[in-house]
Amino acid sequence: MGTTALVVVIVIVALGFDYTNGFHDSANAIATSISTRAMTPRLALLMAAVFNVVGALISTKVAKTIGSGIITPPDVGHPHTGLVIVLAALIGAIVWNLGTWYFGLPSSSSHALIGGLVGAALAGSQGVKWSGLVDKVVMPMIASPLIGFALSYLFMLALLWAFRKVNAHRAQRGFRWAQIVSAATMSFGHGTQDAQKTMGVIALTLVVSGHLGKDADIPFWVIAAAAAAIAAGTYSGGWRIMRTLGRRIISLTPASGFAAQTVASGVMLANAQYGLPVSTTHVISSSIMGVGATRRFSAVRWGVAGNIVFAWILTIPAAAAVAALMWAILHPMLG
Repeated sequence: MGTTALVVVIVIVALGFDYTNGFHDSANAIATSISTRAMTPRLALLMAAVFNVVGALISTKVAKTIGSGIITPPDVGHPHTGLVIVLAALIGAIVWNLGTWYFGLPSSSSHALIGGLVGAALAGSQGVKWSGLVDKVVMPMIASPLIGFALSYLFMLALLWAFRKVNAHRAQRGFRWAQIVSAATMSFGHGTQDAQKTMGVIALTLVVSGHLGKDADIPFWVIAAAAAAIAAGTYSGGWRIMRTLGRRIISLTPASGFAAQTVASGVMLANAQYGLPVSTTHVISSSIMGVGATRRFSAVRWGVAGNIVFAWILTIPAAAAVAALMWAILHPMLG
């Protein structure tokens, strides 16, 4: 297969990953709003899709981290090897996404992609930027859920105190309206994070193939295509994971749903400003746990939470293993 043809295949597969990212992670933005009946499912999905596009068009800092900060860009003099690494990474991430979606586990699409890049690079004897991986992926991966849990716990306590004398029915009705705004912000944050990761992979592909300079800006068609793919995936919905996030961790109220979404979107947007690819799944899941813990710690279904955390820990090495296997299969055919 020629270099250009392989680039086209990788771009298509990358946009396919972006689509699976959308329906896998659509629950992150809207599960709490649907579970509290703040919005109907289809209206929530449409809103999430629109704001994913807007968020994806705002910045490319996270995309540049993924494209150049995780693995050493392969030598453009031997493009096929580098392109097979990228293709194997994408397939590894997609396989893990589909598997966790099937079992309703809200694992991280971002970390599946990063794990795929690392696994394929190691299998292909390509350099991994370990310091960048630790500083820009592992540390935020550990810190962001802890921050989300702590801030949502404190924010929910502040809301309970501030509205302690307000009529409960009126307060809940007001928080349902507020949830629409927080869900939109959450979707915007998802676009600034997850759509950019696919942009970064496509940009890496273009650099390896010689179609784009290493220091060149990401082409607009890449930004637009990634935004459209994740929006389409978001609108298709990930109902299995919505049930996990919206109902199985805790029983959410409009107030607690608003608190979780507000904190999670704030954490995501803050990290996006520094180009840190945090997991939207990790942040919203831990934020939901944080608001649930304000009732009593037993209100959180810690068994379900434990399964989610296990999936978090397993994502990078599992996606890396699948990507390495795909490298072993694809390299003799395409390398």
